[in-house]
Amino acid sequence: MNLPRVVITGMGTINPLGLNVEGYWAGLREGKSGISAISHFNTEKMRVKVAAEVHGFDAEKYMDPKLISRTSKTVHFAMAAVQEAVQSAGLEMPREDPHRVGTIISTMIEQDYIGRGWDTYQKKGPRRADPLFITKATPSVAAMQVGMWLGAKGPNSSVNSLCASGVDAIGAAVNFIRLGYADVMVAGGSDASLEEVSLAGMDILGALSREHDPAKACRPFDLNRNGFIYGEGAGLVILESYEHARKRGAPILAEVAGVAWSFDAYDSTAPDSETEAFAMKSALQNAGVAPEDIDYINAHGTSTKLNDASETRALKIALGDYAYKVPISSTKSMIGHIITAAGTIETIALVLAMNNNVIPPTINYETPDPECDLDYVPNTPRQKTLNVCLKNSFGLGGENCCLVLKKVSE
Repeated sequence: MNLPRVVITGMGTINPLGLNVEGYWAGLREGKSGISAISHFNTEKMRVKVAAEVHGFDAEKYMDPKLISRTSKTVHFAMAAVQEAVQSAGLEMPREDPHRVGTIISTMIEQDYIGRGWDTYQKKGPRRADPLFITKATPSVAAMQVGMWLGAKGPNSSVNSLCASGVDAIGAAVNFIRLGYADVMVAGGSDASLEEVSLAGMDILGALSREHDPAKACRPFDLNRNGFIYGEGAGLVILESYEHARKRGAPILAEVAGVAWSFDAYDSTAPDSETEAFAMKSALQNAGVAPEDIDYINAHGTSTKLNDASETRALKIALGDYAYKVPISSTKSMIGHIITAAGTIETIALVLAMNNNVIPPTINYETPDPECDLDYVPNTPRQKTLNVCLKNSFGLGGENCCLVLKKVSE
């Protein structure tokens, strides 16, 4: 069975390094940190003081004020990202069959909004409840609003595999196209769950860095790493069948050649290297490439003790001795961990790296860890021709998804 090839033709992002793809790439190329002292809320009683916030974002540039008041920040980020992605892809909906265009976006519920809703109910009673509570709080709201804005009447869905969600959404969208349900899919993630309750909970779990110096807080694969940095933002890509993209003369940025999933079935927080490696090997097989074909790996690389060591072991299992030869970097060192949007925003970084033949660095890498002994492209970007690349995303709880991207030669 010959499945359609699937390509990326447009990208859009809002994240701590930039309010568009151009700003994002400038920050990645410079090895700039988007991490700062938390300004969104008071951290006086908290042990965690830094995060990767989005600054300077104005939702009114992308949405009607009335819709802004009726939707959450997650939707605001997604609406900004989709508009950039559609424009960059040159996608014109009047020329498309709307039933052949779909949307799949991963999100996290904004816990503070639910808390405020409950507080209002408790204080003022059921007749003062927000009538739009469900449509605002549902994880599918971003996909719904983006689909309505676009007029896309094809598949519309949301996925959640925690930290793997952004790549999971891309993989699911690829399959919608491969299986013939759509010609075009908008896919990715939007996450505005950087809030007091979420931050406090992850801190108690022991997953977050309590470093007070933003410049040093996120240090993937470094011996002195001490937890991830919570972030916020959105990333969306336009996926199309290769034939559809060629027919309309769309810019082809990369091919999603392979995708694969696995589940640890092991622990609710600790990762399992063997299962992570299975997802990598399966993605390579799905793409029809060998380990030696991989030119660069954009790692999950969270900056936690467990994850970075586990991913390093998984890379050795999946790639064998070649793991020591392939460059690997974590762009989370610059943008933090944007949870359900992380995988898509990092996939955008990977596409930019491929199109510029520049590998973004892992910043703040100072002290080698014997358990993490691979080439993590420390501190400065690296020039390298990138034709085939791997993207890893591993969700808290063991949900894993990996992509293989190829440069398309016209």
